[in-house]
Amino acid sequence: MRSVRQCSRTACGRPAVATLTYVYADSTAVLGPLAQQAEPHSYDLCVPHAERLTAPRGWEVVRLLPEFEPPAPSRDDLLALADAVREAGRTPEPIPTQGPAVVAEPAALADAPRRGHLRVLRGTGPDEALTPAPEPRG
Repeated sequence: MRSVRQCSRTACGRPAVATLTYVYADSTAVLGPLAQQAEPHSYDLCVPHAERLTAPRGWEVVRLLPEFEPPAPSRDDLLALADAVREAGRTPEPIPTQGPAVVAEPAALADAPRRGHLRVLRGTGPDEALTPAPEPRG
């Protein structure tokens, strides 16, 4: 799906429909249809900003199109949208676990010995028993 370019004006989030380019040598602002790719020295404008465009005193504005309309969605846009809807509707596959997870109960947490901000938790089986590290002496 093609990305929708936004208007270059500050705080405007509307989709761009026209491209503004300045020809400094001729003191001309050229407002034409939206360019295929964004250019570093041109500005993309939405319909309201393209219609209200004015140039500095002494400059000429050349409008290549009398009216600007947002482009209609293309077939690729519609297919990408349908794929996104299908993907969102799928149920996620369960993630396999490595074994049973040991979840301590809140009461067990309250009785566990503390070392600073850490707690020592005991496992459920004989192989999983954790012993606290000896206190450093010094």
